[in-house]
Amino acid sequence: MPRKKITEPEELEQGAIMEQGAIMEQPAGENMDAPVVPEEPAEEIPADASVEPAADAAQEEPPPTAGEGEIVDVALPPAETPETPPEEMLPDAPPAEESLPSEPETEHPPAPVPEKSDRQAFFDLNFNELDRGLTAEERQEWNSIYASYRGRSALSGKIIGVDPLTISVRNRQTGELDRQTMYCAVVVPYRVRIVIPASEMWESGQERPDFVLQNMVGAMIDFIVIKVDREAGFAVASRRMAARSQRYYFSHRPALHREGARAKCRVLSVGPRRCLVECFGHDINLTQRDLRYTAIPDLRNAYHPGEELDCIVKSYDAGSAALRISVKETESNPFEGAELRHPVGSRRQAAIAGKYGGGVFCNLPDGTVCMCSYSYQHEDADFMVGDTVILVVQRYDAEKRQMYGKILSKW
Repeated sequence: MPRKKITEPEELEQGAIMEQGAIMEQPAGENMDAPVVPEEPAEEIPADASVEPAADAAQEEPPPTAGEGEIVDVALPPAETPETPPEEMLPDAPPAEESLPSEPETEHPPAPVPEKSDRQAFFDLNFNELDRGLTAEERQEWNSIYASYRGRSALSGKIIGVDPLTISVRNRQTGELDRQTMYCAVVVPYRVRIVIPASEMWESGQERPDFVLQNMVGAMIDFIVIKVDREAGFAVASRRMAARSQRYYFSHRPALHREGARAKCRVLSVGPRRCLVECFGHDINLTQRDLRYTAIPDLRNAYHPGEELDCIVKSYDAGSAALRISVKETESNPFEGAELRHPVGSRRQAAIAGKYGGGVFCNLPDGTVCMCSYSYQHEDADFMVGDTVILVVQRYDAEKRQMYGKILSKW
């Protein structure tokens, strides 16, 4: 017999996950001559046991980025069931007994029972029974998840992986459900898998490319639990909700956002030239000039996701929530006193840190950067980034705070 899936989605608060619909089926051998009897509401089917990768997860192309909308479901593959035997192998149905036509029903059908929301179903759980066999560590982990879901309190955890999963997203304009495949960050505080979809990682209008999220493995983030499937043993969370709370707290503490105030920032993702950090809920791109006074050929060799850095607040605009910070200004500028340590005409050992526009950036052992050119007997192909050279100091520019020299030879 064909099956008909009836789903009645219920609008939830932002980030909530809808439960799967109920499945109704017509019993075999039903008398087609009998009057139609109103069907009883079907029993609600619980969510599946685990979150599994989407079927196309193994493809080389990355899944599409999530669109703007409300997440209502994380697709869970159905549990394996025995295949239905072919029709010819089924035993013959017994002949239907002759019966007199039944009289028409006069009773009114019972009023449909409204489906419970996720939060109502959560509060109806028997936690004593579900948590009976847990260890002390597992019980503490679930208690933290329960508290975050109940009171919207933030938790912290390390991203240990990024999986492509199929997500059902409600279009806010049309109200229709769209199934999308998106990357999801995975956090496991102790034993429970917490999934954070890409659309719950960033604020609307500030979305990052998929490769940024893929490079965030190892990063520490804050998140708020928005869905608990206790029986299946997993939860769904939102990072952007936790970031909003952090920004609100930061904006109402003048001592934190005044110019020159010291703060902490966490490294989220690192590329060759840019580094994405988070400071009190603000996602900020930092370049090499914001991180160190010395030149860095590749930031990935110096910084990694999960690191915590000291920084100084440069400016803050409460209206636009725009925050500027500097990591390098927590230390003294090595240019100060460089004329005394490296007078004009002195020869020094240095390492080539980078090349730009025909110039060569050389780092001295004390952190001073010297912009160099080559002597007449050398050409650019003779030197590579990372080579140790001997240079001669030629002059200083106090206004630009820059030291200039010439490369004499390779050391």
